[in-house]
Amino acid sequence: MSWKKAVVTRFHSNMVTAMDIDSGERFECMLRGKFKQQKIRPIVGDYIEYSSDNDNLKVENILPQKNRLYRPNIANVDQVVLVTTLKDPEVDLLIVDKFLIQAEKEKLDVLIIVNKVDLLNTDEEKFKLEKFINTYSEMYDVITTSKFSMENINLIKDNLKNKISTMAGMSGVGKSSLLNIINKDLSLKTGEISDKLKRGKHTTTFTELLYLDFGGFIADTPGFANLELLGFDTNSLKDFFPEFDVLSAYCAFSNCAHINEPDCEIKRCVDSGEISKSRYNNYLHIYSEISKRRDKKW
Repeated sequence: MSWKKAVVTRFHSNMVTAMDIDSGERFECMLRGKFKQQKIRPIVGDYIEYSSDNDNLKVENILPQKNRLYRPNIANVDQVVLVTTLKDPEVDLLIVDKFLIQAEKEKLDVLIIVNKVDLLNTDEEKFKLEKFINTYSEMYDVITTSKFSMENINLIKDNLKNKISTMAGMSGVGKSSLLNIINKDLSLKTGEISDKLKRGKHTTTFTELLYLDFGGFIADTPGFANLELLGFDTNSLKDFFPEFDVLSAYCAFSNCAHINEPDCEIKRCVDSGEISKSRYNNYLHIYSEISKRRDKKW
């Protein structure tokens, strides 16, 4: 009996929804008992090998992952698409930076989409957008858009075409609405911002890999209100801030953590404005967060 290859688009309790790599056929496939016994389960994005016996489709093998994100929980992606907003809701830049260092850790390309820019009308709001773009565009592709103006929609499509992407962001930033504009046949459920809480409702309740009619896949993932970091330590954290990379060679100490050490080039660049103060402050916050978690274990 020959096995065929497919990609998992959604995981259920004891079976998966998958799409055959060669034919594009979508189907549901039962997990063999050995996976439960070994406490192994596939996740969205996993490549599997499956068998077919009298229309009984069974997962036979889960292939090795080339990468994995834990929030959202997805494997084998080419890039992450972080959707954020500066108003309704105003996303905390700490959340943005926590997500970005996850992508850096997995060596994934990043596309940042700033949504709902039509809401930014005052000079202060427009300055905030300009500052955001100036800070992050030095390291990542940043695209602004809005479902009303439809600006840069074709540019976003170009960045998604023929890639496996995962789209993530806080609840209410408009991920599902944006996907409905990019690919109208998806018809994803969308929600509104709560006037009381000033944040979005979870219209997407599970991670699912969606096929784009212009080529490629994208995972629509549940929004989050906070982001806990797993698998990070204080020694390597600095490696996931790209702007530190070259400049850290000029620090007085080769193992400089850029915290309290003298003659630290990173701190000098923060003071001079060469490195974003908000990014550096978030680095300090995350460093402290990881340190406290480590101390609790002891």
